[in-house]
Amino acid sequence: MGHFWEFLTYVHSLSGPCVMLLYPLYASVQAIETANKLDDEQWLAYWIFYSFLTLLEMVAEPIIKWIPIWYEVKVLLVAWLALPQFRGAAFIYDKFVREQLRKHGFEGKSASSSMPSPSKKKNKFISLVTSKKGEQEAY
Repeated sequence: MGHFWEFLTYVHSLSGPCVMLLYPLYASVQAIETANKLDDEQWLAYWIFYSFLTLLEMVAEPIIKWIPIWYEVKVLLVAWLALPQFRGAAFIYDKFVREQLRKHGFEGKSASSSMPSPSKKKNKFISLVTSKKGEQEAY
């Protein structure tokens, strides 16, 4: 029975870093590599909430150390935020943060309006390279 508890201790100590860091890191890289904006929003929201939770944990450390099940609660909360079945980070962001930002008059720009399209960049570059010498001085 002693080996079983030792095994459970190892699983318990590895579950936090795997759920809180390794899986979100992998999923964030996957989200960056896809064209889907929905998963980008989920992982940006996750990292916002995870950093906020870490900051809160650092500030409230004298109080948190007296809560015996804090680590387990934190792992469950972060799992809810991170796992794609729940999409907890995107849910909290949509229901609370975005609502408060709109209430206080903050309207963010969409990514498509703030960045020039690749075709415009390419056309500008091609016109710069292929322009005649007299036209180049205008740039």
